[in-house]
Amino acid sequence: MDRFSSTTLLPDDLTVQLTIIWEQIKAPLIVPLLRIAVFLCLLMSIMLFIERVYMGIVIILVKFFGKKPEKRYKWESLKDDVELGNSSYPMVLVQIPMYNEKEVYQLSIGAACGLSWPSDRIIVQVLDDSTDPIIRNLVSMECQRWASKGINIKYEIRDNRNGYKAGALKEGLKHQYVKQCDYVAIFDADFQPEPDFLWRTIPFLVHNPELGLVQARWKYVNADECLMTRMQEMSLDYHFTVEQEVGSSTYAFFGFNGTAGVWRIAAIDEAGGWKDRTTVEDMDLAVRASLKGWKFLYLSSLKVKNELPSTFKAYRYQQHRWSCGPANLFRKMFTEIIRNRKVSLWKKIHVIYSFFFVRKVVAHIVTFVFYCIVLPATVLVPEVEVPKWGAVYIPSIITLLNAVGTPRSFHLIIFWILFENVMSLHRTKATFIGLLEAGRVNEWIVTEKLGDAFKIKSAIKAFKKPRFRFGDRLHLLELATGAYLFFCGCYDIAFGKNHYFLYLFIQAFAFFIIGFGHVGTFVPNS
Repeated sequence: MDRFSSTTLLPDDLTVQLTIIWEQIKAPLIVPLLRIAVFLCLLMSIMLFIERVYMGIVIILVKFFGKKPEKRYKWESLKDDVELGNSSYPMVLVQIPMYNEKEVYQLSIGAACGLSWPSDRIIVQVLDDSTDPIIRNLVSMECQRWASKGINIKYEIRDNRNGYKAGALKEGLKHQYVKQCDYVAIFDADFQPEPDFLWRTIPFLVHNPELGLVQARWKYVNADECLMTRMQEMSLDYHFTVEQEVGSSTYAFFGFNGTAGVWRIAAIDEAGGWKDRTTVEDMDLAVRASLKGWKFLYLSSLKVKNELPSTFKAYRYQQHRWSCGPANLFRKMFTEIIRNRKVSLWKKIHVIYSFFFVRKVVAHIVTFVFYCIVLPATVLVPEVEVPKWGAVYIPSIITLLNAVGTPRSFHLIIFWILFENVMSLHRTKATFIGLLEAGRVNEWIVTEKLGDAFKIKSAIKAFKKPRFRFGDRLHLLELATGAYLFFCGCYDIAFGKNHYFLYLFIQAFAFFIIGFGHVGTFVPNS
């Protein structure tokens, strides 16, 4: 293959000048800095590798030798008491926070009102922060419709959105009728629990006073809508299949997912209640409750239906919140965790190192910085080499371990790697914003939900060509990263010796696809 000549791209004089400048700064500045970057990235890769292998070993032991939740904690079905009647059952509050949820409000309210529990021992509380008066009126009418059927449902609104979801949940617990409740089940507006949800969760809390939370697993109603939702399913399935299960089974720590869970109200109160200091109020509460000594239980067998973001814009906003919030919470709670005297040293190490630092900081940074910046840069600076174990073997093992959560999508692993690398750009950016408390650190944008309407909208898209809006669909960060990777690939073919060009070109192509706003054009899965 003929090698490209740099003179075909730039005038001779400019090429010579740039070459001279590059050679002058490369040896004294670029090479040492790049070697430091490679060392740090390899160190982070090893940390992530050890974490993934550890969780893989634990999950295997749990699957083969672990006790089921009913064996680890006392569980007995609640039964009628002839003398006490329904008063023998605990009072349960069901909270549904929502904000302009036109497409899904009926689904969530209907599912909550359909929960099986003694009718005089349950209160459904709809916390509506909607700013659209039409939607607010629709939600109010839906609540009245269920109330007319004998459901004890409360429709609560605020005159502001202070604290967003955390503020709504906090205000909801202040009502006088809540004081008679022992437990609170929380469901986001797109979640649809099965009727037996409370019968499968409440007994754990009743019979085990040390338990503060029972968390259920998510099940996605639109996972097969398109390739992007399949990629999301793969990432979230690892979280629920491995991370949550390991934290629960080892009695270490796992975070509350913000929905599809039941809290002991006493645990919320002792932890200090809901706080809106970050965009992950659920994780914040879970960490504070854990530091007070409360234990959590994860039920992988209990699944609650919900919806994945079906547009790239909605997914980007969600991932910004999910990446920025934990990093910012880590910054705020690091000292508090260190000084805590109620929990063991092992739990402190697990929360600080494993839960926060490796999973919420290192995982995002190393994915983007190493594989999309540093590794391609070694093509331009051949004096710096990356060992094969760091460039190939460790990433391959980590990827395979991450993919075990969704066996049915294993054939999509290449697409998943490319998609995750692109998304790592936004996650890394959000992580640094959270650590530095800069810019959009407290930005809260509700994830768009479509409910049953996504089927109709998908059909409409097939016949209606979408309007191209240059500003809305062009993503400059992805395009710039794609151009950098493409340049490194061309340089590798022309002058390099690392032979990374195939990876660089494919990854650049993925950045270009999303950069030009075509992620939504993937053909839906049949």
